[in-house]
Amino acid sequence: MSKDYDVIVIGAGIIGACTAFELAKKGQRTLVLDKLSAAGFGSTSNTCAVIRLHYSTPDGVAMAREGYFYWIDWPRYLGVPDELGTALYINSGCMLMKTEKNHYLKNVMASLDELAVVYQELEPDGITKRLPFMNTRGYGPPVLPSDERFGTPTQDSIAGAIYIPESGYIDDPQLSVHNVQRAAEAQGAEFRFHAEVAEVLQQDGRASGIKLADGSEFHAPVVVNVAGPHSFIINRMAGVEEEMALTTRPLKQEVCYVPAPEGIDYNLQGTLVSDGDVGCYSRPAIGNQVLIGSEDPPCDVLDWVEDPDDYDQSFTEQWRTQVLREAQRIEDLPVPHTPRGLVDLYDCTPDWIPIYDKSSLPGFYMAVGTSGNQYKNAPVVGALMAELIEKVESGQDHDNDPVKFTMQYTQRECDIGFFSRLREIHADSSFSVLG
Repeated sequence: MSKDYDVIVIGAGIIGACTAFELAKKGQRTLVLDKLSAAGFGSTSNTCAVIRLHYSTPDGVAMAREGYFYWIDWPRYLGVPDELGTALYINSGCMLMKTEKNHYLKNVMASLDELAVVYQELEPDGITKRLPFMNTRGYGPPVLPSDERFGTPTQDSIAGAIYIPESGYIDDPQLSVHNVQRAAEAQGAEFRFHAEVAEVLQQDGRASGIKLADGSEFHAPVVVNVAGPHSFIINRMAGVEEEMALTTRPLKQEVCYVPAPEGIDYNLQGTLVSDGDVGCYSRPAIGNQVLIGSEDPPCDVLDWVEDPDDYDQSFTEQWRTQVLREAQRIEDLPVPHTPRGLVDLYDCTPDWIPIYDKSSLPGFYMAVGTSGNQYKNAPVVGALMAELIEKVESGQDHDNDPVKFTMQYTQRECDIGFFSRLREIHADSSFSVLG
């Protein structure tokens, strides 16, 4: 079996689907392939789906700000209905704690100011006025529960926080991908599932398509790797990894679900919280629960995975560590004996900043290293990748003359070279899920 397309996208997560949508809107005959049974069934289905605006640089805030406008106007972006319904944006707001490590948010506030993002700067009593169940004593820097200092305050109070009203989360991330699938299909894109890529085909020194494990071949002059935690495998198939200054690796992550404290309606009273003092982020979850994730403090041992198809998917002591850390901040937070939550993989670069780029193989492109902090940016990334592919395929030398594009809502120019595979590690990164 063989069929020709203009573009083949490998991976039907949120970024792969948005990339396919934008390419199809440009008239490209687009095929999306995924080894799983449906769109968004990979790591996207287990994302915390946070929509936040805080980054330490104006460029990071600009990307998130642009993405925010897509999410609050999601049906208009899609343009077509979905028989399964439409994913909803829940505007919970975001409380971001000041710490010495994040320079008391001076860079974050300057970046938010540059993009005219509204926020409140709060003293500790302002935090408890908005969130009465919060303990504002300082516990940082984070340590493991086995450390004798764990749970003992290191300061009478944290330095304060900022509250950003325009932040929240998507209620059903897998549905959001299905929404984009239907929108892309309405533009002529095709999706094929149970389609495991076995080979990146090449002809005359450039990508020419892919071969599946079942022997099927699909031909196209452009192939885009958006394979999430499997992206490094696809890059090796294409023979492009050795030339890259930065590569990606899969990282095991555990997300906790615990009941809210008794008497607290967390879905109404809770917010998204980013708390470097205890090393966790959290948000409300369906059923009056608190979702807790790690901000990867230095004391934690990161669990890098060699084979994304064969790793331990059980909870570890990390689950209890995260819940106990969060219990330092949320008073009377239950610590269940039985873990509940999610175990999945992130796709990470060394500085946790993604790679959106061409490669050394003409016609082969990458949107990789996106896990943990890029779900919110997916619609913007789709437009970015479509612009990059169009310009490079028209002859622009992106490595020496980086492609730029103007974002639709903020009208800010984005230099795609910032996300180059050839870049040095960005020293101003948080080197964590925060990006």
